[in-house]
Amino acid sequence: MEKEYKSEAEFLKDYDSSLFEKLSITADILLFSVSDGTKENYRKLNEKYFSILLVKRTTYPFKDKWCLPGGFVGIEETIDDAAVRVLASETNLHNIYMEQLYTFGDVKRDPRMRVISTSYMALVDKNKLLDTLALNASWFNVMVLEDEKEMHVTLDNGNEVIKFVAKKTLISKTTERYAYEIVSNDKLAFDHAHTIAVGITRLKNKVNSSDIVFNMMPEYFTLGELQQVYEVILDKKLLDPAFRRIIAKKTEKTSKMKTGEGHRPSVLFRYKK
Repeated sequence: MEKEYKSEAEFLKDYDSSLFEKLSITADILLFSVSDGTKENYRKLNEKYFSILLVKRTTYPFKDKWCLPGGFVGIEETIDDAAVRVLASETNLHNIYMEQLYTFGDVKRDPRMRVISTSYMALVDKNKLLDTLALNASWFNVMVLEDEKEMHVTLDNGNEVIKFVAKKTLISKTTERYAYEIVSNDKLAFDHAHTIAVGITRLKNKVNSSDIVFNMMPEYFTLGELQQVYEVILDKKLLDPAFRRIIAKKTEKTSKMKTGEGHRPSVLFRYKK
């Protein structure tokens, strides 16, 4: 017969937590940015690059492979607090915009133990960063080739190239939501290729449906620069008139001008909060 308790304190005194298997939780961060590349023509805007921050592992498992900044959640901290702490300790970056992306719980995602990962998507204007990166952290430019069946991702930091392929399965036609299966990957640790594929898709969807992209922008920008950022994330060319209609309610014109770069002065805009 099950014992009856008079209070929660009495119940907790008898409670045996050893009846349940233990699991661990990590916080992993996809830090995305868009930054300027080299200018081939002084009359044109700087080329934009979409990039992600990775960390090279120095210990087993997956020693010398690349992974997302991440770490275990402490017993006395929230997952959000852990994400902020991990980003600072693993990359030396602070005060970065973050939001929860997804929770990954594949049973065999970590060879050490049963580990569930809450992933975060973080966005920053790389040109504004004042912090110096940790020695084993590096920005990788992101290139994506995608069709209805597969996503091919190439990550390049100038010294090393990482490639992976994700098979796509449509699981919700109304929301265009896909499940991903990594079919090729040799340099990314854990299930982080899967996490990156999900993060890229989520970012593309949120760029179209929210104001999230402005976390990657400086305070003042031209509409041409803003359009470039949209295009490099969405990986497609946008028609100028259509784009201007899309962002008309999100930006406001200022009295400032951008000059001295070989082309006509351009009006600077800012995000309309």
